[in-house]
Amino acid sequence: MEGLYRRNLINALSGFKSVNLVGTQNQANQTNLALFSQIFHIGATPPLMGMIVRPDTRARHTLENIRATGYYTFNHITSDFYQKAHQTSARYTGSEFEACGLSPSYSTGHPAPYVGESLLKIGLKLEEEHRLAINGTILVIGRVVELQLPEDCVQADGFIDLEAIGSITCSGLDSYHKTERLARLSYAKPDRPLKVISLGEK
Repeated sequence: MEGLYRRNLINALSGFKSVNLVGTQNQANQTNLALFSQIFHIGATPPLMGMIVRPDTRARHTLENIRATGYYTFNHITSDFYQKAHQTSARYTGSEFEACGLSPSYSTGHPAPYVGESLLKIGLKLEEEHRLAINGTILVIGRVVELQLPEDCVQADGFIDLEAIGSITCSGLDSYHKTERLARLSYAKPDRPLKVISLGEK
């Protein structure tokens, strides 16, 4: 296949994906912001999240900053600023925060920058890094050390109502989507029928 066609086709095969802005800064406190759709849950105890980074055969500021400082952030994107988020994938020489009109914000408990416009912010500490021999991509594993999100979007059992937050998703390399929940379903057991969990319960 022609290269661009193959890239678009294969990137769409996995379906809808999580999309986040990853906030970092270097040891000179210069901020960096990058769009990632290869972010996923690894485990809850301890709380771990993974991210796939392209091979470091050229400058990868996000990865370099994570290696240098040990800290980074994931920031959910909403329809209010998804175009600015997409623009961070351009190759800027300075900070993408400033170039794309997004606001860095900080907490006292985490040194990496958050995106002020994001409603769900996740602070992570680097735990492990693994290079995949098959294609040179790098699996970065971080421990969740801080969360910022609206309290009324967290239900009594810990479920986060992402639609109430307005988090969007993506497909392929450049297509962004809102979501519509069908239902939450009860824990599957072989001897029990499924039940629909009320969407309005907190």
